[in-house]
Amino acid sequence: MAVSSNATSHGEFARCFECNRISPLAPLHWLALAFNDMARAPILSLIYGLVFTLIPATILFFIYSSQTHLVILPATVAFALVGPAFAAGLFDVAWELEKGHTPTLWHSLKSMFRNPAGEWGFAVLLMVIMIVWMRLAALAHALYPNTVNPSFEELSAFLTLGSIIGGVLLVTVFAISAFTPQIMMERRVDLMTAVVSSMHAVRNNIAAMVVWCICIVCLILLGFLTGAAGFIVIMPWLSYASWHGYIATIKTKRPRSYE
Repeated sequence: MAVSSNATSHGEFARCFECNRISPLAPLHWLALAFNDMARAPILSLIYGLVFTLIPATILFFIYSSQTHLVILPATVAFALVGPAFAAGLFDVAWELEKGHTPTLWHSLKSMFRNPAGEWGFAVLLMVIMIVWMRLAALAHALYPNTVNPSFEELSAFLTLGSIIGGVLLVTVFAISAFTPQIMMERRVDLMTAVVSSMHAVRNNIAAMVVWCICIVCLILLGFLTGAAGFIVIMPWLSYASWHGYIATIKTKRPRSYE
């Protein structure tokens, strides 16, 4: 999908990569290209898909077996630490395909250590945000009515505060994570440069990012509705699409296209 114009960041941030302005429906094109990547590297996609499937499947198992939601926090923290590392492996597969190379499992595994300081720093950042999210949610729960069958009016304060907290943190997490892992892996820059560049790109392409966020949420929900089995396909698909989104959105010195 063609890029319409460029958005610059001169003097706006201390260190920030310029971004392209993209079509609001560009994420649908990223998903189509990602499907082609899966067809070109089916075995590697399946391997990583199985790894990503084990994580939500384990979370669901502990929830059902323990009959408590208290395991969600430690499980989410573990996913925040492990998830970005394995996503980097899938980004490497897409990058190798872009360069016309044959991707290998060993090469993709080595990519997890291409920028270890940045990748682990990003994982810790996500972990901290998720812990804060859980703590704020617990505080908001204090507003939950003590009555057995509360009315909507009694729930209004709890629902309003919870929605505001969840909305602000969800937007924050999406903005900092949309392109940060891809930037750090390919360009080996520091964490703050990658985060600021990602947020800048999201802010300048709000319509496309809303569509992309809706696609992610719908596919993640579909994965859980299938008992986590759908993540075998969904997670590699989303990872490859994220790489195409990075190529289309973050500007490079030379024109770059991966079709």
